[in-house]
Amino acid sequence: MKASVVREMTTQEIKEQLEELKLTYSKTKMGHTISPLENPLELKKARKNIARLSTELRSRELTSEQQ
Repeated sequence: MKASVVREMTTQEIKEQLEELKLTYSKTKMGHTISPLENPLELKKARKNIARLSTELRSRELTSEQQ
């Protein structure tokens, strides 16, 4: 997920996507502990996507506080 795509999303969509990604990440991480993933870089990609969404959400919160 690119940052430009995240910027185009509404705040509500970002929150929903963030919750969904966090849930998926935790399940995938647990599954990887039990039996190794075919591509462990998927965990890294998921963490980066979570960080992108969290950063944009926080940026919007700060912008709204300043106004």
